[in-house]
Amino acid sequence: MRVATIEGSRVTSEAAFWREYLAVVQPDGAAYFGRNLDAFRDAIVAGGPGWPGGPCQLRVADHTAAGVGPEFFARLAEIAAEATGFELMLA
Repeated sequence: MRVATIEGSRVTSEAAFWREYLAVVQPDGAAYFGRNLDAFRDAIVAGGPGWPGGPCQLRVADHTAAGVGPEFFARLAEIAAEATGFELMLA
């Protein structure tokens, strides 16, 4: 399983999170990825644009330093729990 790490301190907003996701994960169909939670669900649950391309663990290091609220990460975790071959680790 591939591990991709996003540094929480670089996440200053939700838009910044999606920029980091695309830069670190380099997913299939990145140009068509919607950069929101609905698009993320489509990507990791159904293999849509933004899909990591295989088994992947997305690790968000120092997520408490991120400029998004805990609700955002709670939604990411809920969506990740629906997926097969994708894990979210908040460190």
